[in-house]
Amino acid sequence: MEKYDITIFTLYAKGELEKELDNRVHVISMYEKTYNELSKKEKFIIPISVLLNKKRIFKKFIDNTEYDAQISFLEGPITRIFSVKESHNSKKIAWVHNDMSKVFGKGPIARIKRIIDRNSYEKYDNLVFVSIDNLDKFNKVYDDILLPHEKVINNYIDKERILKLSEDLTEYEDVFNKDEINILQVSRLVEQKAIDRLINVHVKLIRKGIKHHIYIIGEGPEKQRLEKKIKDLKVEKTFTLLGAKKNPYPYVKNTSAFCLFSNYEGYPMVVEEAKILKKYIMVTNTSSREVLLDYGEYSDIVENSEDGIEKAIKEFINNKDKILNKKVEYIYTNDKIIDKIIKVIEEEGKK
Repeated sequence: MEKYDITIFTLYAKGELEKELDNRVHVISMYEKTYNELSKKEKFIIPISVLLNKKRIFKKFIDNTEYDAQISFLEGPITRIFSVKESHNSKKIAWVHNDMSKVFGKGPIARIKRIIDRNSYEKYDNLVFVSIDNLDKFNKVYDDILLPHEKVINNYIDKERILKLSEDLTEYEDVFNKDEINILQVSRLVEQKAIDRLINVHVKLIRKGIKHHIYIIGEGPEKQRLEKKIKDLKVEKTFTLLGAKKNPYPYVKNTSAFCLFSNYEGYPMVVEEAKILKKYIMVTNTSSREVLLDYGEYSDIVENSEDGIEKAIKEFINNKDKILNKKVEYIYTNDKIIDKIIKVIEEEGKK
């Protein structure tokens, strides 16, 4: 997309992938800290401040430049900010990555967020969903309003980059014991990813004498609580939080199996990346299943419960040699995805 002049607006600076951006891409950050550098007070106050001052934020950071298209690439604060009416005539596009029926949670605050976001989404010209499941769930949540044009475009992945990075062992630590069955999940340590549930399943299996080792790559607000749970349940030697890794792909390549046992999902890129590396994959029955439609029998889509996860891991362990000896024939292509993105940006006029 060399013909585009691109500016990225973020709430927090120094994101994990910011250093990988092309030097022609401009970056504007509202705060010069990363999210992890914020105090507890700031983490509480900033979302409220963004909600109450979205017009002022939009005018200060965005409305001072005329853009052909403004794309909110993540639901929540960014979608609310970009929904503000502007002085120019930019096309407004919102990407939706998650199951909207679950992303808000429950309770009065969740209901307020749902109402606020309903008003925000009505102001967009196009909505883009990363999976059919996300589109269906969104329409169920907002079934009483006239929505903008809707599209389903799966997440774009640079295949050659993934393959190249999987061979780069510069910062790779060989943590996997070759005599163990190793299962890896790459995700943020947040409630959505249900890592506490995975710990429960792991403990049950270990107590039944089913030996295996689970590793998690990622950081997040649940880290301290998960570390305490792992310690309290005495599985520190078989359930390991590896933290964030600048290059997780050698780990994905060298693990016995890859999993993503989330409560809910959008169109998880980590699963597509695991497919590119031809790993055996286990996921819960969320929209993740759409990523595996073209991956044949080298995967398992399981009931979204502790029992379903336990059954999946047990079956993999019991049939490991048979499963891993299968020949995987999978070729990832992304040309259609790029074409769809360009069409949304260039061909759809304002409503």
